[in-house]
Amino acid sequence: MHQTGLKHLHPHIPCLGTPNTHPRSSILFSICIQLSISNDEMANSFMLCTVVVASCLAVAAAGWSQGTATFYGGVDASGTMGGACGYDNLYNAGYGVNNAALGPTLFNDGASCGQCYLITCDTSRSGGQWCKPGNSITVSATNLCPSNYALPNGGWCGPGRPHFDMSQPAWEHIGIYSAGVVPVLYQQVKCSRTGGVRFSLAGSQYFLLVNIQNLGGSGSVGAAWVKGDKTGWIQMSRNWGANWQALAGLVGQGLSFAVTTTGGQYIQFWNVVPGWWQFGQTYSTTQNFYY
Repeated sequence: MHQTGLKHLHPHIPCLGTPNTHPRSSILFSICIQLSISNDEMANSFMLCTVVVASCLAVAAAGWSQGTATFYGGVDASGTMGGACGYDNLYNAGYGVNNAALGPTLFNDGASCGQCYLITCDTSRSGGQWCKPGNSITVSATNLCPSNYALPNGGWCGPGRPHFDMSQPAWEHIGIYSAGVVPVLYQQVKCSRTGGVRFSLAGSQYFLLVNIQNLGGSGSVGAAWVKGDKTGWIQMSRNWGANWQALAGLVGQGLSFAVTTTGGQYIQFWNVVPGWWQFGQTYSTTQNFYY
């Protein structure tokens, strides 16, 4: 960057604060500086730079963030089944093949399970030649991509790196197979699901573990409660992934649930489970979330 060109900028223009706001803003920032260098009239330079700065801020306001993406699970995504969210069969749980394992930064110890991300390949960055321009895809977070400390900085899924290890079919929608990894832009979006929320039961006589699946809206659980026929509402806590636990003896009782999503919507699911339920069973509802 030519430092002499900075003298042509108005001292209060926020251009210098914007280059890292968004992956495309650095390009616009460079254009802004070049315009100020090449134009001898300060008034024109000021106007041009202001327009470019406005573009920088408008793009950043769109909510996109930089990340990277690899793929796993095979051409049919069968290798993505199960995972650190506890959904097991992703087809039955409502997530299908358009799924991704998140690096630890995005996975957030499982709090992001079920969230949806709109991902597009970023042609403006190094590796962008492997993109399929104009394509984007929405994936659900269903697994953790752990850091690999045999590699420098923990590999692609190392700490601090926003990374998506996508199912191969989803990844190939935005990237060329031979690349293996591409730069991406991503943003969290609302999830659209088919059918209602599902509750899968596990545990023991005095311990109930519930995997909460197929949430629309924000896609992830912020808080959960369970109620037996003979109890009041019992606050649950997240055990791991999308599994929520209650330290209570509820065997033989019909069960109702209440859930608040991370988006803030609260729904009570009454009489979801009959009193003769068994561990290992999953029960579907007709209600779902919108935020």
